[in-house]
Formats: sequence, structure tokens, C-alpha cells
Amino acid sequence: MTTNEARARGRAAFDGQAWADAYAQLSAADARSPLSPDDLELLAMAAYLFGRDDECTTALDRAHHELLRLGRTAAAVRCTFWLATLLLSSGDVARGGGWLARGERLLDECGRDRPESGYLLTVRARQALDGGEPAMSATMFAEAVAVGERHHDLGLTTLGRMGQGRALVELGKVIEGLALLDDAMVTVTAGEVDPVVTGMVYCAVQDACEVTFDVRRAREWTEALSRWCESQPDLVPFRGECEVHRVQVMRLQGTWPDALAEADRACRRLSGQPAAGAALYEQAELHRLRGEAGAAEDAYRLASAWGQEPQPGLGLLRLAQGQVAAAVAGLRRALDETPSVIARPALLAALVDALLAVGDLAAARSAATELADVTDGTGMPVLAAMTAYAAASVRLSDGDPAGALGAARGSWSVWHEFDAPYEAARARVLIGLACRDLGDVDAARMELDTAEQTFRRLDAVPDLARLRRLMHDPASAGWSGRLTARELEVLRLVAAGRTNRAIAAELYLSEKTVARHVSNIFAKLDVSSRAAATAYAYEHDLIQHPVAPPP
Repeated sequence: MTTNEARARGRAAFDGQAWADAYAQLSAADARSPLSPDDLELLAMAAYLFGRDDECTTALDRAHHELLRLGRTAAAVRCTFWLATLLLSSGDVARGGGWLARGERLLDECGRDRPESGYLLTVRARQALDGGEPAMSATMFAEAVAVGERHHDLGLTTLGRMGQGRALVELGKVIEGLALLDDAMVTVTAGEVDPVVTGMVYCAVQDACEVTFDVRRAREWTEALSRWCESQPDLVPFRGECEVHRVQVMRLQGTWPDALAEADRACRRLSGQPAAGAALYEQAELHRLRGEAGAAEDAYRLASAWGQEPQPGLGLLRLAQGQVAAAVAGLRRALDETPSVIARPALLAALVDALLAVGDLAAARSAATELADVTDGTGMPVLAAMTAYAAASVRLSDGDPAGALGAARGSWSVWHEFDAPYEAARARVLIGLACRDLGDVDAARMELDTAEQTFRRLDAVPDLARLRRLMHDPASAGWSGRLTARELEVLRLVAAGRTNRAIAAELYLSEKTVARHVSNIFAKLDVSSRAAATAYAYEHDLIQHPVAPPP
């Protein structure tokens, strides 16, 4: 085969998205006779899409210098954009930043009124976003869109809209941000931009769906990304990320064995890459839900080693293990390190559960309130369902089963609509407990039985064990299965010798409310006096935080 034939076949393979063949043919042609700068760029992109990152950067480096030699400075700047983008994405900050600086210098020499200025601006904007400055990033991406529109460069406008949308989501402007991401996706799915930009947009949209809990978009775009990846058997980048997103959708749908197999594949495919952390976290979550604590802990630890925050999953694992203080400490630490408003809901929801387990009702209420504040105005039904679940949990613990029932039913309806069986079953447990506290034993039994069937089908071992204790052996469940957090506070004060008036003053309640709590405590513990309630509390180790006796 002649050099020209190999080059022609390489170009044809590239057009046909056969990346392995394109890489092989163009490499063969280059070995016989050095390729032109334009063909070197094709070789670089084929190498990247075939998973040959080093060969990609080498080819781009060569193309850049040859373009400079030929006096094609703007085209040489385009090479610096790709080098900076790909190197920074892989974590090579020093080299990526060096290529970005070189591109800026060359633009100063050849003039900035060209598309390349917008491309480099998207790199700066991405750095601002990663550095915790979403407002600045959104402004810079908007400027890049304007440059792209002025020069009729669809690739640039698509990248700009993608970045601007992602930045707006980080700012909590979810509806506006997702609209821009949808706009970018329309261009991508129409096949109007190059494959690397296409993959970048797919991944950005999926990340936005994950952080906003936009289940509908996540399912739709995951299917589209899967089809795109499967249409290119040789594609290496983006495929692992695609598998991670597929795992998230499958986990929500309750197909846990298949999701775990997919997570294992994603971990192998992404081994050694920064994105491995996300795959390992999903693997850990599935192990946690199935009660495989050792495997979950190992996966969380590995995910952390790759830079993935292991919370809230690790905190929920500790909670299931009875290590409540560790759960609270880990979740609070993660929240302190998460200034992004839109990234806090999952942490807050888990913290509510942990704080209620430790009996800190006031702090749990505060976390639930913050979660509601974050959710307000986003228009995201799943976030609303998470907020309703947290509110129901707090109200149930505060002795307000009627209020808890309404919130729990609202949470269940959303999860049921989205075909999320595990989350729907958890909401049913709250509905059942609220019905029980309202005295409707039949309704409580039906709700809890249905939740039990779901947990058994999913093989959700920890939830199944906890539910069975609640249903069949209340005494073994400890106070959390019988007394609300507020009732526990009242019981501890009763055990310390406080009168109803003193308890009311200390907890900022009315005496009537305290009397109702005391009556509920007597009924739930099957005792008839304050002395008997005090004895029960000490016998069952419910006095975890002793209260000083009255003066």
C-alpha cells in the first residue's frame, strides 16, 4: 500500500468513525512520509478517540509547530486549545496550563478577532468553574458563545453554551442552565460538531442531570449517549463515563444486580483514570444498599483515593452499622467542604437521617430547612421528593404524625411516578410509621408490608432488617422504633425528675404539649407512671446523654 493510499484510507476511516482503523492507517502513512498538519490533526483526534492519549498529544505538538513554520498561526492556536483541554482534563495541570499560555501569547501576535480566542476562553472559563467561581465562569462562557456566533463557529458556540449551562446550574439557576444544556444537546445529537466536542457535551449534560437529580433528562440522555458510544465500537474515552451514568439510572430503577455488573465494567474500563473514582463510588453504593459492608467500605476507600468524595454514601454506611457519631461527623465535614449550593442536597438529606438517629431533633430540623431552601425554585421533582422525605422524618420524630403523613405521601408519589422502587419503599415506611402513631394499625401494616416486599425483591438487606425489627420486634429496635426524638427528649427530662412545667420551659413547649408527649410515652412504653417510665429508660439504656438533676 502506498503512502497516498494509506492516507486516503485513514481519512475515510476517520469520516466513518472507525477510530482504530483511522489511527492505524494514518500512523502507517506518517511512518512512510510525514503527514501534513491537517492530517496530523486527524491522526491526533483518532488517537485520542482510540485511547492513545500520548500519541494524540505528540501529533498535536507536531501539527502545532508545523503550522507555525507555515505561517498558519491561528490554526496553530487551535492546536494549543486541544492540547490544553485534553491535558487539563487528564489532570496534567502544568503542561495544560503551559499550552494555554502559549496560545494566548500567539493570539496577541496574530490578533484576537478570531474564533480561536473564544476557544481559549472556554478553557479559562472551565478553570474558573473548577476553581469555585461559577459566576465568573458563566460570564466567560457567554463571551465565548458571542465569539462563536460572530464567526459562525458552531463547535465554539456549542462548547460555550454547554459551559454556561453547567455554570448556571452551579449557581442554582437550574432551569436556565438546563435549557442551555438542552440547546447544546440538540446540536450534538444532530451530528453537527466533531466527535470530541460531542463526547464532552454528553458528559457535561449527564453530570448536570446527576447533580440536579433530573431523572427524566438523565434517562433520556443516557440512552442517547449509549447509542452514540455503541455506534463507534473503537471509542475509548466517554464510554466509561457512559457506563457510570447507566449504573446510576439502573440503580434508581432497582435493577441492582445488572447495575453492579455494569459498575464493575466501568471500574475496569476507567482503571488508572481520574473518572475511576465515580465508578468506584457507584460500586460502593450498590454494595451498601445490598448490605455488603466490607465491599462497600473498600470501594469507598478506593474512590476517595481517586479524588471522589465518599460522602454521603460512607455516612449512610456508618449509620447502618450503628456508628452514628462517625456518620454525623463525616457528613458535616463534607458539607463544610461543599460551598456549591446545588451539590449539597444529597449530603443534607443523609445528615437529617443521621441527626435523627442520634436524637438531635433541632439540628435535623435545621438541615431539613436548608434542604428545602436549596430545592425551592429549582423545579426538580426528585429534589422536592427528597425534601418531603426529610420533612416527614423530622415531623414524625417531633410527634407530628399527621404532618409527617402528608409529606411522606408527597415523597412517595414522586418516587412512584419515576419508577424508583427503593426510594418509594423508604417513603412507604414513613407513611406506615405515621399511620401507626395516628392509631391506624391496619393502614400501617399494609404500608409496611408493601415496603417489606419491595426491600425483599431488591435484596436491600439493611432496610429489610430494620423494617422487620419495626414490624415484628419493636423492643429490639431501640427507642428509635418506638419513641420520636422529641419524646425521647421529654423522657430524659422526666427521668431527671423534671415536672411538666419545667420540661415545657426547657424545651420551649406548652405544658399541654408536654402532657401529650408524656401520655404518648406512657402508652408506647406500656407504663402507667413517671417512675415506671424512668425505670424503663434506664433499663433500656435510653439515657445516652444524662441530664443534670433539678436544683
